[in-house]
Amino acid sequence: MDRKNIEIDSAYCKDLFSFSRRKTCEVCVGNIGIGGNNPIRIQTMVTTPTSDIEATVSECIKLADAGAELVRITAPNVREAEALGKIRQRLRKAGCSVPLVADIHFSPDAAETAAKNVEKIRINPGNFTDQQAILQGVEYNWDADLQKLRTRFVTLLNICKQHGTALRIGSNHGSLSGRIMSRYGDTPEGMVESAMEFLRICRDESFHNVVVSMKASNTRVMVYAYRLLVATMNAEEMYYPLHLGVTEAGDGEDGRIKSAVGIGALLADGLGDTVRVSLTEAPENEIPVARNLVRYFEGRENHSSIQKIDTKNFNPYTYTKRCTHSVENIGGNNPVTVIADLSALNPIYKQDIESLGFELDNPNSTVKPLPDCIYAGLSAVAVAAEGDSPKFIDTNSLIFCDYQQLSDKSFIEWLGNNRDLILMLKTANINGIAELRACFLKLEMEGISNPVIIHRKYDESDFDKLQLMAAADLGTLLIDGFGSGIMISAKNAPKLLSDLSFRILQASRNRYTRTEYIACPGCGRTLFDLKTTLQNIKNATQELSSLKIGVMGCIVNGPGEMADADYGYVGAGPGKITLYKGKDAIKKNIPQEKAIDELIRLILK
Repeated sequence: MDRKNIEIDSAYCKDLFSFSRRKTCEVCVGNIGIGGNNPIRIQTMVTTPTSDIEATVSECIKLADAGAELVRITAPNVREAEALGKIRQRLRKAGCSVPLVADIHFSPDAAETAAKNVEKIRINPGNFTDQQAILQGVEYNWDADLQKLRTRFVTLLNICKQHGTALRIGSNHGSLSGRIMSRYGDTPEGMVESAMEFLRICRDESFHNVVVSMKASNTRVMVYAYRLLVATMNAEEMYYPLHLGVTEAGDGEDGRIKSAVGIGALLADGLGDTVRVSLTEAPENEIPVARNLVRYFEGRENHSSIQKIDTKNFNPYTYTKRCTHSVENIGGNNPVTVIADLSALNPIYKQDIESLGFELDNPNSTVKPLPDCIYAGLSAVAVAAEGDSPKFIDTNSLIFCDYQQLSDKSFIEWLGNNRDLILMLKTANINGIAELRACFLKLEMEGISNPVIIHRKYDESDFDKLQLMAAADLGTLLIDGFGSGIMISAKNAPKLLSDLSFRILQASRNRYTRTEYIACPGCGRTLFDLKTTLQNIKNATQELSSLKIGVMGCIVNGPGEMADADYGYVGAGPGKITLYKGKDAIKKNIPQEKAIDELIRLILK
């Protein structure tokens, strides 16, 4: 499969400039429907061992009460797949009707047993029958391997048909099979083809109770893979619902922002039928994040009209940064810039400036607002920076513009003669992502290469909601390669908004200014206290800037999902940890109580 053979023009989306949810078939999971005309469903996953039936039942009830519409439980072997039936019986007896999803890796036997005991199973096409790792010198017999896959998978489908069990085919960036890797590498194309092999068998066997996912901890890979999957399914007339999620997102603000960037970029184009936000926290914490993110995109069908723009230069399946020239060290080859809006501070006091990293010559002075910008009542802006010296922008170099102005031919002509301007691009459209995308494509079409600051203004007073909104709005455009800078205007302090902006840049993989933690959310397979361990690792490494550190509860997805991490901390067995440098296991089976110290030594070596 070659993404160049996919029609670029909106192949994954009915209309890039008019919002509507993608039409899918309905999949029945117990007492709920996914896809079709159903709302987007919210789900999560228990962290208790499946063998501990009482604890798992209790957590399922707690999660259902918190708003989870589906609950996933790991089933690593036949014994625990059988335990799922007892868990479901206890839940139904307690009056809890939440559908259960079995999470399967490596064991077709466990999948077949689980399909008799729960409403839905999730299989990973990367390790259902194929070897997961590439062995040196291995040659794959593609046709024979596909026939082996088909024979075993059809057995599972027949059981699902008999018991009315739904199925999720969930590709993971970090656990593609050796066979797929040998042809495609760990690419979005490989993720898509891995799932399509199974979907084609489902179609051949007239089994359509299927949901699909394309998960990765890398938001770019995740977004491109989902888009490419939809384009490929559309080309083959498949309309299965999508399960959305960024895997191993981590915890706290970074985990929420990273999830909002990846999931939001898909919701923005009407993709997605069920959502799971994966946080390294208590699973009930995931539910309000997912709910708020889904709600942010509700009602977008009623947005103001956006004229279609030629998309021939827009490739949504790979990262291509918009080509610009530099003005005041913004645009060109400079990193994406964070702009702090200081207009609400009047006068702007010394402590406000110093909170952004400015140093003033006169410690007793205040800073008067700079003159208003053209076309805007902005009193002052400053370029914030991490590690560099911030500065004020000369407001004579700034010009605010919007969709209407860029639709004016005379304005475009004037802009073409003023290459020394930085555009501050704003929108009031509820479908602001699509309108700003149209603006960027218009500039591209007209040959305008001035750098552009994406400006989003919010009235939201709840910062938890604000960070999801801003991450989805700005992250989508940044993943598409648009924007030489970003500016968030809200009621919050400039320092808080600047910090949020840098986190969004990192989550969208545009600029690294802090250590990134690629951490799984934990489940019944986890071999240590994941939440406490992650926090201890953060405390020990937070001064080490721009590193990627993976923290994985077990080896199921661990080494693969953290493949682009600099270092990794992975559960190898009860009380044992294996440390990685890149993709290589450097220290194996270290006692857990010594593992963090050993990790620090490995990093500082």
